[in-house]
Amino acid sequence: MRKREKIVVLTGAGISAESGINTFRDADGLWEGHDVMEVATPEGWRKNKELVLDFYNQRRRQLKTVSPNAGHLALKELEAQYDVVIVTQNVDNLHEQAGSTNIIHLHGELRKVRSTGDETLIYDWEEDCVLGDRCKKGYQLRPHIVWFGEAVPALEDAVDEIYGAHHILIVGTSMQVYPAAGLVGYAPRDANIYYIDPRPSINYELQQRSNLEVIAEPATTGVRKLVDRLLL
Repeated sequence: MRKREKIVVLTGAGISAESGINTFRDADGLWEGHDVMEVATPEGWRKNKELVLDFYNQRRRQLKTVSPNAGHLALKELEAQYDVVIVTQNVDNLHEQAGSTNIIHLHGELRKVRSTGDETLIYDWEEDCVLGDRCKKGYQLRPHIVWFGEAVPALEDAVDEIYGAHHILIVGTSMQVYPAAGLVGYAPRDANIYYIDPRPSINYELQQRSNLEVIAEPATTGVRKLVDRLLL
């Protein structure tokens, strides 16, 4: 029996897009027709809480209509032979639906809300969140999403996982949005790095790696091919 090597998977919007979830931001700076500054910043929240809550309510409802795709499901299979940690920039729950058991959400989760007065008060939330929904201390609840300009609390946990990785899988991300794009820089020098994306963008950290393999395919096909190799 082989020693259980560690795989850290970094996933972005590309893997969820194949399940029908729109990417976070289109080329024109809009997110599903909304200016991201209005729905994904603390300033937008202060300006129009109702608009922000409605935007994320719509996203949360959409989660009930989509399913994990072949890419998500293939990643789950790796757990049969490897210690697998998924570090995702996505706020959906498709990795959870696929059965993956160790997931770090860098940018928060649509199916959770948190207190605006005490960030440690986080609640699972399946339905709409509206003005007047409050935490046990009486503060308005907000989406449990990391907005532009806010700290990324889970970043340190992600870095700790990367330090011990034997393999890094990068799936469906442009590798241009920091700090997530810089995570690969913390990987051991001898770690194998695989980058799966139909339009791969090789950033500075990846340029420094001699053991990089690029698979220029969508997640649904590229992940399947790589997982089959890793499970041999």
